[in-house]
This record gives sequence, structure tokens and C-alpha cells, in this order.
Amino acid sequence: MDSKPAVLILGGVGFVGRNFVKYLVDNNLCSYIRVVDKVLLPTAFLGEAHQKAFESKTVEFQQGNLTREASIEKCFARDGGAKFKYVFVLAAETKYSQTSEVYKEKILDLAVLCAKVAAKSGVERFVYVSTAQVYEPKKSPSSETDTKKPWTGIATYSLQAEDEIKKISGLQVNILRPAIIYGPGDNSGISPRLICGAVYKHLGETMKLLWSDGLKINTVHVTDVCRALWHVATKCPAGETYNLADKTDTTQGSVNKHLEKIFGIKTGFMGDMMSKVASTVSMKTVTEEVNEKHLKPWSELTKQENINTTPLTPYLDVELLYNNHLSVDGSKIEKTGFKYEQPQMTEALLREQVDYYVKQKLFPKSCLAGK
Repeated sequence: MDSKPAVLILGGVGFVGRNFVKYLVDNNLCSYIRVVDKVLLPTAFLGEAHQKAFESKTVEFQQGNLTREASIEKCFARDGGAKFKYVFVLAAETKYSQTSEVYKEKILDLAVLCAKVAAKSGVERFVYVSTAQVYEPKKSPSSETDTKKPWTGIATYSLQAEDEIKKISGLQVNILRPAIIYGPGDNSGISPRLICGAVYKHLGETMKLLWSDGLKINTVHVTDVCRALWHVATKCPAGETYNLADKTDTTQGSVNKHLEKIFGIKTGFMGDMMSKVASTVSMKTVTEEVNEKHLKPWSELTKQENINTTPLTPYLDVELLYNNHLSVDGSKIEKTGFKYEQPQMTEALLREQVDYYVKQKLFPKSCLAGK
């Protein structure tokens, strides 16, 4: 009998999921990895290294609808009544500004259904990935016990999911609340800013963002999120919640400095006063104008390089354009022996993120500085 655990990754084809599968395979941590997702592998825009990980003999992919209990039970079923030791829930609606009904079904109800089936099947640990957007937005870093005031729809229903799964009898739960996750495969965290950098290189204009350079948009690299998932399942006491945030204390300004070097552009900010004036008209209107400016040149860029389809878009959602700080204290998990291997966001790490898509011909290479 193999002493290594069998694990179930729900939502394992997405950004964090594909990196987590690669981490488990690369480090030979599991005897069996079942990955469940509604998205089929050929349509997931997997990079070469991620494709290789999914081809490992220890990995089995299973398509499943995690909003239906019968489908979830099928995901947990194994031959001979064998059980999964650890279950990781990475599945959730990740699009912003969706309806309450969508978030309830695809975040809250999904998490609770998965947790109930996990408890019934007797898993040893259930790890749920929430978001640090559950905290009241402020400049000083939020710890796990600080005031909760979710400022996106995703965060509102993620916090409700946290509360509900903690109530399920017999379930050994850990919760992770990451800051903005970036790295290879990211298409909604830092990637929209990278894409906008490409757009402004194409336009030959200064990229000016709302608010100021000091707006906190704290981050954590996806490799550290993957390592944290395994760490809390295997090394931490059940019932604990941990923030994940690197040491960069990332701001709009610090990201822009990297964008200037990567794309050879100039960046700036409208400033708080001008941004407030713009936002009093209607943030929805401002967002529409911004997206209208970005979408056409992005389309031109992709056509120039014969990119017919790409999951990447410069579209910015109104929920993310408000003057809300995301400032996160990620030190609690370090007291359990965890160490961030990517403590600082660097130009090299962001270039690696861009290269992930350039190699798949999903991002226009010509807009990079020196190209």
C-alpha cells in the first residue's frame, strides 16, 4: 500500500489548480491525484509544463459539475471504497460583477455541497481557498482577525462559504485568504495591467490609472499559494485560517515601475482628486470609457500577430476600479514553519508570466521592450 496520500482537487484546471497539480507532480507528493473541473484540458490554454504535469501517471482528470450533488459524489467515489486523504477546493466563480444568484450557486452553494460530501466521505483535511477581499479596505495590513467588510461580490459569497463550511460536523477545515495571485497562467490578477501595458505601448501613450501610486494591491506568487495549500493540509492544525501575501507590500506604483521596463512605456496616475471627480459622474461610465479605449487596440495587436483566440483581455471590471486598498498581513502562516519562496514581486517574475502566454501565441510578443 502506497504511503503517499491520494488527493482530490476540485477546480484543478484553473490558474491555481494547474500550478498546484504541477507542484504535486514535480515533488512526487501523492500516490494519486484526481482533478475535477468543468473545463476540458484541450480548451484550457495549458502551458507545456502544465500539460506535462497532467500527463503524469498519478493524475486523472474528470470533468464534473460541482454545483450538483450527484456529480460531486461521483468525484469523491473511488474503486473499492478507497478514500481521498486531502481535498482542495479551488473551484468558484471568478468573474466580477456577476449577479447574486450566480455567486450563490457557484461560490456559496458549491463550497457547502463539496464540504458536506467531503465530511460524509471521511476526508482527513478539507482546504478551501477564499480571498483577502473579505477584509475592510484600508492602508494598514489586515490580519486574520481584523474587521470583515467584503468589497466584491466574490468576497461577499466567499466569506459566507467560509462561515457555512466551518459549521459542518466532522469536517477538518483550513481556509486560505490570498491577496492578488500572480504568476504563469494568471489572467485576472495582475494580467489585466500587463495587457494594458501592451496596449499603451501600441498606442504610444502614457498609461494613466485612476487614484494614486500608493493604492495597495498586495500580491502573492502562485508557487507560494501552491506550497501553502500543501503546508496547511499536512503541517497545520485544522480549524485555522491563514492569509497569504508576500513581502512586497505591492502598490499600483510598484507594479507600474515593472510595466515601464517590460514594455518601454511611461505610466502615471490621475490622482485622488481627479479620480474622485471622474467617479462622481459614474464609475460604470468611467469603466466603459476605459474599456472602450483599451479593447480596440488590443484587438489590433492580436490580429497583427495572427492571434485568433486568447483568454486574455484588457477589460477592467468596475468592482476593481474603486479606491479600495487590498493590504494583507500574511505572516501568521510563517509561524507554522512556512516560508515564502517568492517574497518580492520582480520584473523577472512578471516577464515569466507574460512569456507563459507568448509561448502559446496568446500574447503579442512585439509589444515587449526591445522586441
